[in-house]
Amino acid sequence: MESFKQLSILLFPLFLISLFKSSSAAGIAVYWGQNGGEGSLADACNTNNYQFVNIAFLSSFGNGQTPTLNLAGHCDAASNGCTKFSSEIQACQAKGIKVLLSLGGGAGSYSLSSSDDATQVANYLWNNFLGGTSTSRPLGDAVLDGIDFDIEAGGEHFDELAKALNGFSSQRKVYLSAAPQCPYPDAHLDSAISTGLFDYVWVQFYNNPQCQYSSGNTANLVNAWNQWTASQAKQVFLGVPANDAAAPSGG
Repeated sequence: MESFKQLSILLFPLFLISLFKSSSAAGIAVYWGQNGGEGSLADACNTNNYQFVNIAFLSSFGNGQTPTLNLAGHCDAASNGCTKFSSEIQACQAKGIKVLLSLGGGAGSYSLSSSDDATQVANYLWNNFLGGTSTSRPLGDAVLDGIDFDIEAGGEHFDELAKALNGFSSQRKVYLSAAPQCPYPDAHLDSAISTGLFDYVWVQFYNNPQCQYSSGNTANLVNAWNQWTASQAKQVFLGVPANDAAAPSGG
């Protein structure tokens, strides 16, 4: 019951609110990178509101594509303009904030064509954003804490991508998170989440009338919450939109 009490209290600030699967609060996570008016990464971390920041998005990858980092108007990755955030990432981490790279998004071009493709993408992520080495790291020398899966298309071989990324944890811990839609199971991430490898699963309880909060009615949301907390996710978080534009279908 305590978790539901916290859930009802935390619904209303309209951030990406995060709750532990248990009754203990894990903190607040936020996606940063797709709104030119949101301020810098340092600005977000300096609010001291967040325990997790997902840099969004690596919008193109897999199936032979050149991986593309898209941070909207913040920087131009093609000209190495995003390396300026290296020091800001490190400053966030010095505050105890975990900084992850989010894959996918609603408007990206991404898919994994095979197990080998999943392995290649994992190697790219390790060498260019995590603990590996590369001569062309899009975010500079900063070493991110992990990878977030915001997969809204396809879904095949993402379980293998998760396993491949987890394999690098023997060298340096790679945190894995996912942002499924609230209908359970998720159409794109079920096989990945079912691996039990995801440290954080922030479920999007919006844009889905069958499980979102609406007009004082929490029944559908609580029913979906119960399904998610019984899943293989290690920690389940409640995701709500930070502004109306993020939830055109409500929630």
